[in-house]
Amino acid sequence: MARTRAKDYDDKRDAMLHGAARIFARDGYDRASMNQLATELGVSKALLYHYYASKEALLFDIIETHLQELVEAVEEANDPGAEPHARLERLVMALLEAYRDADNEHRVQLAGLQLLPEAQQEQLKALERQLVAIFAEAVRQVNPAAFDNRPLLKPVTMSLFGMLNWFYMWFREDRGISRQDYARLATHLLVSGVSQLD
Repeated sequence: MARTRAKDYDDKRDAMLHGAARIFARDGYDRASMNQLATELGVSKALLYHYYASKEALLFDIIETHLQELVEAVEEANDPGAEPHARLERLVMALLEAYRDADNEHRVQLAGLQLLPEAQQEQLKALERQLVAIFAEAVRQVNPAAFDNRPLLKPVTMSLFGMLNWFYMWFREDRGISRQDYARLATHLLVSGVSQLD
């Protein structure tokens, strides 16, 4: 008979993922051991291995869970029928909100994805491409003619991600501009530039 899953299985897993992301972000993936992770997470090594057969499996789950949450947040905010500027601003705000309390997961994604086997990297890159595709279509909608028969859509879209992906490096809650203010600013900068493309 199959063993039933404990009611708090997902809560324990989420706590392990969040804690492990903090340790990987602080110490680096290579320097963190399963023994250290178990100790700092306040669980037995046996329990950690019950959830994750290896450190690599833990790394993959941190990044996959983070990317899935980003994609879900952005898909929920996406409104193809909205005015282009408003649509893009909603997407930017949704992404920045999804980044809230996820700085460690974001650092692990940026630094750790390439440490995984190629097949796992491809799974994660597919999620990244899904995220980029939603933004690319919203960017294109701002000034469709600017992108016709020109290889500009990807560079412009990735420039927006450049503004958003490094947001965590300098942003501090309750100091200076708000998350919402920055979403408006980043969107305005992008839309102003794209509107001038001819």
